This record gives sequence, structure tokens and C-alpha cells, in this order.
Amino acid sequence: MKPFARPLAATLKAALRDTPVVCLLGPRQSGKTTLARTLEPRYAYVTFDDAATLAFARSDPTGFVTALPRWTILDEIQRVPELMRTLKLAVDRDRRPGRFVLTGSANLLLLPGLGDSLAGRMEVLHLHPLTAAERARTRGRFLAALLDGHLKAKIADTAPRAPLALADRIVAGGFPEAVARSPVRARTWHREYLRLLLERDVRDVARVRDPAAVGRLLELLALRTAELLNVSSLSNDLALRRETVEHYLAVYERLYLVRRLLPWHRSPANRLIRAPKVHLLDTGLAATLMGLSAGDWSTQRTRFGHLLESFVVQQLVAQAGWTDPYLRFWHYRDKDQVEVDLVITRGRQTWGVEVKSAVTATPTDGHGLRRLADQCGTDYRGGVLLYAGDSAFALGGANLAIPLARLWEM
Repeated sequence: MKPFARPLAATLKAALRDTPVVCLLGPRQSGKTTLARTLEPRYAYVTFDDAATLAFARSDPTGFVTALPRWTILDEIQRVPELMRTLKLAVDRDRRPGRFVLTGSANLLLLPGLGDSLAGRMEVLHLHPLTAAERARTRGRFLAALLDGHLKAKIADTAPRAPLALADRIVAGGFPEAVARSPVRARTWHREYLRLLLERDVRDVARVRDPAAVGRLLELLALRTAELLNVSSLSNDLALRRETVEHYLAVYERLYLVRRLLPWHRSPANRLIRAPKVHLLDTGLAATLMGLSAGDWSTQRTRFGHLLESFVVQQLVAQAGWTDPYLRFWHYRDKDQVEVDLVITRGRQTWGVEVKSAVTATPTDGHGLRRLADQCGTDYRGGVLLYAGDSAFALGGANLAIPLARLWEM
């Protein structure tokens, strides 16, 4: 199979031209090493998955860094937190741009003591699993078009798409190894991926007494993806202390398995009193944990509706990496239970995104977007209702109904 082009490559190249250390973070098996080595073939490559290399770096960080070539990729850097201070000293002695490319399968910004180790010397980029646009080998410009106000109403001029084609995309997820396999083999890959992650990578980011409980919580979160996070309910269902559940959730976030989407409110102080939503990042993993296949689309509509919402959130967060990495993402829910699945902000500028699995949409479906627009006033820049149909049309105000396929066809 021809390698997938990664739009984040352009951002990585730009960072290497003016920054001493560039750190490429993302889930294990998302393509970080492939991207780094393909983009910079002249760099030496060192991986801390190698036991001897790992032991050397941990026992003698200074000697290890001194022995490195001038241009080096250091893979799985989260396994050697001892190295960060030594890298800082090395960079302070030689500030030439692009000296080190670090890759990590854990979010260093969420690991105590590591997030600011190279402050002012390092740029952090996030590589997600393949988006639907990358899989379709398109540029992934939907988010840019939304922000720039370039989305337009358009009556469908093609045959209606089969709903199962959308379901196939959702259950495939975005890990390159999984999408290259048949659905049955992909589920096997997902299970093995999670097993290795829980047995090995969890130890790199936290102390966990019961790895089996970590796995059970992840299965429960998959069943509740795109729902409000209720830690007390999870604690009761699993017979775990609330503090333990919170600790495991932090582990999932560090390993790029789970995303907490905080609530949006006009007053920042009030955002804290409403529950976040929880999303599994990769819907392929979520579908495997839920036991769903594409053929369940018609009989498991509620669960697929939640999976679809998580799918859309992930597509747009990933596209932000090469569109505008400083965007912030939220969800909206008010006292009347009116919701907007995804709220995007840039400063005070605000956009809304609603998701619907049906093949039809009507202006009344934009109720949440209109409520959000009322809350934002002149800061509201527009909203979209993404649905499984084929035509784009106005919903009133600055809102449009847009086919979901635009996420990967633009």
C-alpha cells in the first residue's frame, strides 16, 4: 500500500527550521516514527524500546547525550524522563535549530516534571491516528473552510451514499496498521494493541496496582463515549474508589486513549461547574471494545450515534494540528438540556458543530447552534450540522447543514 501523506509534515518541517528540539507526540502506532524518519532520513535514529539503549540512557544520561550524533531522532522519549534535563543542557550549549526530534507515545505535557523541562527550546506537535481525509488521500481542509467561512450550500449532484460506508469508516478507526486489514483482522489488532499498552506503556506514565481494572474501566468508557463524564457512577459500577477512577482517567489521557471535552460557557468561571464529556480518541478501538461492527449500524443506532460524535470530534481536533493548533475545543449543554456536540474557540471567536447520524436534516435540527449563537452574540462565527445526507443547505443565521463526507472530500 502506498504510504499515507501526513499534512502535519509541513508543520514539522517549519518547526525544525527554527527550533532546537521538536517533540512529536501521539498514540503508539499512529505513525510518529515513520513520519520523522521519512522526513529527516539524514538523522540518526535511537529508540528506547531497545533494552540496552534504555539502560544506558537511564544509568548515564550525560554520557548518553554526549555520544549522540549532532542530528538525532530519539524515539519513545517518555521512557527516559531522566534525559530531559541533560538534553536541556546540551541544547543550551548548542542552540542550532532541528538538533533533536523526540517522539513519545505519552503526552509529556501531562507528565509531572516533564512538560516544562525544555520550555523555550522545544516545540510540541501532536500526530493523531489517520484522519478520514488522510485515508482518502485528500488535504483535510474542512476545518479551515469552516473557520474562514468558505463552506457553501450545495445541492447533491451525486448518488446518495450508503450508510454502511460511513459505518465502515467509524469502526476502522485511524491506526495505519488496523486500516490496512480486514475488519476481523483489525479487531484482532485492536485487542492486541490494547493488551500491550496496558501491560507495558501504562508503567511508563503512572503507578497502577491493578492493570485489569484499568482495562475494565476503558471498556466501560467505550460504552459511554460522547456522554457526560460521571466519575461517581463509574466508581460504583466498578467497585473502585473515586480517586482510583480519576487516576486511571489521567493515565488514559496521558496515553492518548481518552479525551475529556470541557464544558463551554460564556463566563469562564462557570465552565467548571458543568461536567465534561468523555470521548475515546480512536473509534476503531472503541468499536472493538463495544463489540460493534459496521453491520450493526441499523440495529445499534444509539451507540453508533455516540461513536459518530466521537469520530467527528477526533477528525476536527486532528485537522487543527495543521490548520490552527491553538484552537480550543469544548461541548455545550445548558440548563434546558440544549446541547452542541463540539464548540470551537479562537480567543472569543466561536464556532459550533452538531452531529447527526440520520440521512435527512431540517432547520429545526439547528436548535442547539442557534442557542449557542445567542449566547455568543457578535463573537459567533458560524456553525454546522454534520449529517449523513448529501446536500448542504442553510439552517438560518450563520449555520449550515453539511454532509459528513465533506470531512474527507474537501
